[in-house]
Amino acid sequence: MHGHIIIIEGLDGSGKSTQLSLLKDSYAECRFLTFPNYASQSGEIVQEYLNGRIPDTDPMHSACSASSFYAIDRYISYRKDWIVDYAAGRDLISARYTTSNVVYQMTKLDRADWDAFCTWLYDYEYRKLGIPEPDAVLFLDVPVDVSQKLLEERYAGSSQGKDIHESAPDYLRQCREAAFYAASHDPCAAWQILDCCENGVLRSVESIHAELCDRIDEILAK
Repeated sequence: MHGHIIIIEGLDGSGKSTQLSLLKDSYAECRFLTFPNYASQSGEIVQEYLNGRIPDTDPMHSACSASSFYAIDRYISYRKDWIVDYAAGRDLISARYTTSNVVYQMTKLDRADWDAFCTWLYDYEYRKLGIPEPDAVLFLDVPVDVSQKLLEERYAGSSQGKDIHESAPDYLRQCREAAFYAASHDPCAAWQILDCCENGVLRSVESIHAELCDRIDEILAK
């Protein structure tokens, strides 16, 4: 009996890191993961991509190659690290996963190609590479205008620290659209959307955390 895998997703600036830190205190019995693993050699390749050092003007090439960088990072992490815990039945909570490739890479393609890309991606990661399918995806939804303000605070008003995704708000708006599309089309995992704003204002960290815990408890009880 393997454990559950619960994914915390959200666009840049949505508060994933903050919430993951709080969840570690609330679910000490769970194993926590974060992707990409920048401390690994595979994570260094991802960093090269995010810094714009692996350019490709062909959208399909870029979507598939970038997805491969992230997928291989997950594959290595799984095989060298958490496969034993998962197989032993320990529950895992991860910030980002295969679902991040859907959100960030599928957007590079025409809408008519989204279904084909998802079919390819899920087959590649879950079948060809054998990475476990997640049980649920909890998407922290923050409108891009709000998340951009949070990123500005993170980088003290400077754009120099932003990666190629964070510095492109129009692209992030498209990624949010892709996330909502994935939430209703993913054949492998059930998505739940958490509205992290009220009247255009970000909810308190504590309020979002409480809702996350309620939803995680329901998933783990199944």
